[in-house]
Amino acid sequence: MAAKSIRITHRNTGTVIAEGPIGWGITPFEGNFYIRRKYLKTAGFKPNFIPGLCPYKFLYVWLDLKLANNEKLSSLGWMYWLPNPLLPFIWFRVAVPNSHPELLVEEITTAT
Repeated sequence: MAAKSIRITHRNTGTVIAEGPIGWGITPFEGNFYIRRKYLKTAGFKPNFIPGLCPYKFLYVWLDLKLANNEKLSSLGWMYWLPNPLLPFIWFRVAVPNSHPELLVEEITTAT
């Protein structure tokens, strides 16, 4: 049986942002990835305190990503601070879009 993982990398710098198993570790949902803190490979996500509201996922805040070279990517991710209790896979996780031009998303398959 093969296990599937996701690696999310910043294209220009090669910085690995997240890497982990598809499922509860990194959850794909609506064209985005919701990343459990354990699988984040950077501490560079910082809230910029610009709020957002989704009608069914509720209140979130945008996150900027500061890279090792001091480059800052504004509003690259977000985190639900008041999440819908019916969607536990989004609770307090960093989310990034699957199709952002600055991100490279690779699927990794390993034999188990």
